[in-house]
Amino acid sequence: MSEKFKKELIEWIKVIATALVFAFIITQFIRPTLVRGKSMYPTLVENDYLIINRMAYKIGEPKDGDIIVFKTNLLQDDGKPKDLVKRVIATEGQHIKIEDSKVYVDDKLLDEPYIHDNYTSGDIDLIVPEGEVFAMGDNREKSLDSRYEQVGLVKEKDIMGKVMIRLFPFNKIGTVS
Repeated sequence: MSEKFKKELIEWIKVIATALVFAFIITQFIRPTLVRGKSMYPTLVENDYLIINRMAYKIGEPKDGDIIVFKTNLLQDDGKPKDLVKRVIATEGQHIKIEDSKVYVDDKLLDEPYIHDNYTSGDIDLIVPEGEVFAMGDNREKSLDSRYEQVGLVKEKDIMGKVMIRLFPFNKIGTVS
């Protein structure tokens, strides 16, 4: 092997190793995800491409109004586990009550300008246990969320991250709230 070839090979190995290290570090902090379904309409729509912050709840706690991605026991059509995107409505220790299509947290009526059709079905009255959150979609009539037994309360350990940025469609690129 010529000296020139050895130097070139070493440079390529350095570049590839550096790229792999950066890729590993980046994937520890962020994760892309794609919106499926209509449960977060009008805030998010089908095929919105999102970046979630995987570190948000390793160094902090979920807050009311955060949009999160979490693991569930639900299955997709292909048999893989389904991740859901929902909005945190109440966190541990808070009292959530849904009656007459109104949502109350700690006896205060929530102002929810983000919801579709301004209607919330369900009859809920509970205090969110430690280590869990109550989450719902913004399109309440099309959302399978904490109101239903299939999803239930979301364990904080199952939260994959907080939605930070919408990358696609390009005309809606930016932060999401």
